[in-house]
Amino acid sequence: MNSHAAHSPTDKRKAALLSLYTNLLLMLLKVAVGVLSGSVSVLSEAAHSASDLVASGIAVFSVRIADLPPDELHPYGHGKAESLAALAQALLLLGAATLIIYEAIARLLQHAGPQRVELGMAIMAVSALANIGVVRYMLRVAGQTQSQALAADAENHRVDIYTAAGVLLGLLLVRLTGYSFFDPLLAIAVALLIMNTTWRLMHEALATLMDTHLPAEDVEMVRQVLHDDPSVLGYHKLRTRIAGSVRHVDAHVLMDDELSLAQAHDLTEQVEDRIREALPNTEVTLHTEPYHAEQRHQSEDH
Repeated sequence: MNSHAAHSPTDKRKAALLSLYTNLLLMLLKVAVGVLSGSVSVLSEAAHSASDLVASGIAVFSVRIADLPPDELHPYGHGKAESLAALAQALLLLGAATLIIYEAIARLLQHAGPQRVELGMAIMAVSALANIGVVRYMLRVAGQTQSQALAADAENHRVDIYTAAGVLLGLLLVRLTGYSFFDPLLAIAVALLIMNTTWRLMHEALATLMDTHLPAEDVEMVRQVLHDDPSVLGYHKLRTRIAGSVRHVDAHVLMDDELSLAQAHDLTEQVEDRIREALPNTEVTLHTEPYHAEQRHQSEDH
């Protein structure tokens, strides 16, 4: 009574590899420019890209694991590997943000300012533009495949756009005013933005790992299918969750006592199919019970 909706593991892997290579290239460029320019905000972005690089590596690995079919040891599949990857990415971002704040405060206390500001501005512009393209592609693939790991990685790149723009602004202010403190101050602002994203990613990953129910609109869709089906006289014990890109729905449905076992089975299969049509890529397990017998059983229990 279960079914896997089709999705494209190849697209997921391509998107994860694109993220990995982009982060590698940007990290190397930012390290070189940060050292040459002496800009703590550029170096903070290099640290950010380094954490993103590790996160992208985790994403590449996790989407491969998550797409493995169920086996004897993992009968529900490997989908939660993506949630674990998203949690690891969030922790890496938190570490990078902490390092950025530490380095920025040290620069403020030392009154150290950047040199060759134009070089730093150029790499930040390149970083922002490159990440815009990567984010668009990754969000499209993440939406098509319901990949939590790719969605988390795409959010990392989205943060990169904002942080690169912030660093670019800080360097521009240094260039226009001559006040070097703008550089570390913008680096701290970058770190705080990263921490905000980190909290959201951790919350989403932990919600999945703790088997939080599906979004309200998805649950309502399931309820509507059960309510509208004439063969379903009632239902209870409706439970939902998600593992990776696969939703899981199970419930007890009440049907006419006079139905034969074969008839009840066929009708239950049809209800499951309708739920899967409403919510693609969903594993559905319905337990069928005779309506009047269940009503008597519940009355006796109370």
